[in-house]
Amino acid sequence: MHHTSLIATICAGLGLAFVFGAIANRFKLPVLVGYLVAGVVVGPFTPGYVADTELAPQLAEIGVILLMFGVGLHFSVKDLLAVRKIAIPGAVVQILAATLMGVGLAHLLGWTLGAGIVFGLALSVASTVVLLRALQERRLIETDRGRIAVGWLIVEDLAMVLALVLLPALSGILGGEAPPPGPGGVLGAFAMTLGKVAAFVAFMLIVGRRVIPWILHRIAHTGSRELFRLAVLAIALGVAFGSAALFGVSFALGAFFAGMIMAESELSQQAANETLPLRDAFAVLFFVSIGMLFNWSVVLREPLAVLATLAIIVVGKSVAAYLIVVFFKRPTSVALTISASLAQIGEFSFILAGLGVSLKLLPKEGQDLILAGAILSILLNPLLFAILDKVLVKLEKRAGVVAPAVAAQPHGVLVGYGRVGKAVAEGLKGRMPLVVIEDEGERADELREAGFEVIQGNAVRPEVLLQAGLAEATHLFVAVPSPFEAARIIEQARAASPAVKIIARAYTDNDVDLLTQMGATHALIGEQEIARGMLALAPRKAPPPASVH
Repeated sequence: MHHTSLIATICAGLGLAFVFGAIANRFKLPVLVGYLVAGVVVGPFTPGYVADTELAPQLAEIGVILLMFGVGLHFSVKDLLAVRKIAIPGAVVQILAATLMGVGLAHLLGWTLGAGIVFGLALSVASTVVLLRALQERRLIETDRGRIAVGWLIVEDLAMVLALVLLPALSGILGGEAPPPGPGGVLGAFAMTLGKVAAFVAFMLIVGRRVIPWILHRIAHTGSRELFRLAVLAIALGVAFGSAALFGVSFALGAFFAGMIMAESELSQQAANETLPLRDAFAVLFFVSIGMLFNWSVVLREPLAVLATLAIIVVGKSVAAYLIVVFFKRPTSVALTISASLAQIGEFSFILAGLGVSLKLLPKEGQDLILAGAILSILLNPLLFAILDKVLVKLEKRAGVVAPAVAAQPHGVLVGYGRVGKAVAEGLKGRMPLVVIEDEGERADELREAGFEVIQGNAVRPEVLLQAGLAEATHLFVAVPSPFEAARIIEQARAASPAVKIIARAYTDNDVDLLTQMGATHALIGEQEIARGMLALAPRKAPPPASVH
């Protein structure tokens, strides 16, 4: 059945991921634990069925492409430039710190300097999928903390692209296999890589900025939802593949820029919704593929080395990131979020490890330790974020944010100040006192300048809702775009104030059902409101039939 290996890999991966994910959820564990276990079960290091170990990583790469494309849809060029002063130096210093720690451990294990550099670089870069999932679950992507974390991640990806190009050229110097001599040597390879990355960025900002939105608008005018969905996927995958083939940058980076350019179109929200199911499905295969690569016997053979590797990833990197963010005089909440976000490794680590082994720079034991560190750090990352959530609540209590910050009078509370939230806020001026909950610092400042009372924080937390005076509020307007995030907010709000009238936005009938079950008084769909507006402008009665003479 060799010709059906693709089908078998997808079926086995998704099927077992569902089974073990459901078991993990039943025991109150993160579902990704189940996905990783599913990969171990179908991997080559456990008895029984073995999935195709070459196809699985490629399927997982599609998940990374689609996920980074989705992030780009919510991340503008302006956002990227806004965090450059902390993301660029922060990522560079953190990579250097983690690499030095890796070199130190490699020296203790008796490895060469070249092996230590590859090992340290592999431990320095965070997993795209894990970091973004954690931020998305907490509605942090569009916050100041989220933008810094994503910007930091992009800089790390760029650094790893340079490392992948330079390692073969430096292999002979570092003690590995010497490559065939090339034009310009190491400096030539470095200059060529920088030139390719610069050319790709320039191409996307000059050509892509015009072509991608134009294509989307032309397809949208056809009225075919199926064709629009296909166009979005073709652009995401096509730009990702083309960027790697023509410019030598990573698939993930190419997809991110494609999404960031598409974000400038008013069709970006629809594009994000259309790709969501595929993003989720292929992200699952990413975790399964990691599990397949894991040789669990290394934990028994080298327990101290595994613990030391894990300590560098979870403790060493986190402390370094925390100190860097604090040095830039950012709030403690930002420093802790960045630290937790980067306390794991993933896809680039595996690529670097594989390249190091192929160049005879890194011993096979080093690759096993990197995989073990990846698995264990990914398993621990949800726990770190759970601890972070509790620590942030304590910090807020210590700062006194749980006390109501508004006058005890009837008022409205608005969550989310995007396009919909802004329209709601403007429409309520003069009609009722309004308190806006907004997590992103710049938007909060914009609201204050516009004369609104603002509570800066995440509305999922009951303490933030209490601070907004929800107990005295007559109305709660939930204008966040994600129905799952809205559902969590509504559930917390209904528990805190059974009498408040909750009005939420939705995209589908299923969203309406979900939000209503969570406690929303009304859940409004844009299409229905447009239809009501059209009917309001239509004649009240049918015109009398024309008389025939």
